[in-house]
Amino acid sequence: MKLNLRSLALAVCLTSAAVGGLSGCAGTQNKQSTGEYIDDKATNSRVKKALGDDIEYKFEHVNVDTFKGTVQLSGFVNTRAQKNKAADIAKTVPGVKEVVNNITIRE
Repeated sequence: MKLNLRSLALAVCLTSAAVGGLSGCAGTQNKQSTGEYIDDKATNSRVKKALGDDIEYKFEHVNVDTFKGTVQLSGFVNTRAQKNKAADIAKTVPGVKEVVNNITIRE
């Protein structure tokens, strides 16, 4: 499946290059390339699944956003242990380069 998505992204880039230049496919510091977008979507899904599969917490109120391999966690948990556990889980997911843990602890 991942190979097919990469092939599709390559085809889109090549078509864009033939029609109007590579501007639609190239990434910049603030914009994902087509391939990065596809990879980030897959990474985002894997992190959400890993958090949801955690037997102890489930992390129902944690949001996940991924940009160029950096995963940002936000939302709410009840304890510091939950906040730390969410980051630890995210760090083990393939494709994650860095985790920014912005989860808020309810008090």
